[in-house]
Amino acid sequence: MVERSPPIIDSVAKACALFAPVLADAAEERLCIAHLTAARRLIGVQICSSGRAETIALPIRDIVADALRRGSRGLVLAHNHPGGNPAPSTADLEATRQLARVVAPLGIRLWDHLILAGGRWQSLRALALV
Repeated sequence: MVERSPPIIDSVAKACALFAPVLADAAEERLCIAHLTAARRLIGVQICSSGRAETIALPIRDIVADALRRGSRGLVLAHNHPGGNPAPSTADLEATRQLARVVAPLGIRLWDHLILAGGRWQSLRALALV
């Protein structure tokens, strides 16, 4: 039996492939956090659900605690917009920037925050928003 090593999440395409099964058809907003090593190898995934269609809070304390517990050196966030528009909201931008500021002094890099909606995606990193 050949053991596979965890995947390396070093592109938007790989991150979307990781998150799409959880986010693509969800009727409520969900947030997924990929915890990565310094080499961007996947350590684990954390999934949060709001139970509401229109919004989900970014649980910064929980994300940081989980990252420290796992020994994460990098994070990729993704959430869905069930309404079909992948454009980031002002709240999405503010929360993402706040998380990036909190984790940076801990030696953890926020690699990206993706928004999936209607078969499309937006990368906040590609848009130069994080």
